[in-house]
Amino acid sequence: MQADRKKIERLLKTARGQIDGILRMVEEDRYCMDISAQVTATEAILKKVNNEVIRAHMKGCLKTAILEGNGDEKIDELMSVVDKMSK
Repeated sequence: MQADRKKIERLLKTARGQIDGILRMVEEDRYCMDISAQVTATEAILKKVNNEVIRAHMKGCLKTAILEGNGDEKIDELMSVVDKMSK
């Protein structure tokens, strides 16, 4: 992985903490909209992580593959991920 590892780890640990908090909220039978707000915040962090990983992939693996003349496979791979993200 060519993404900023420290940044990714920090974001994932934050998301993990939020998920633990959401679980506590569910166990405590907290207000649904408060739980939903925390789920949305966690989704935003995970989206940020994914964007960082994809950006690093494009700047590293994809760029290298294109320069070496075999970028089509990496482009198809990236498009498959983009298709999944847009669903």
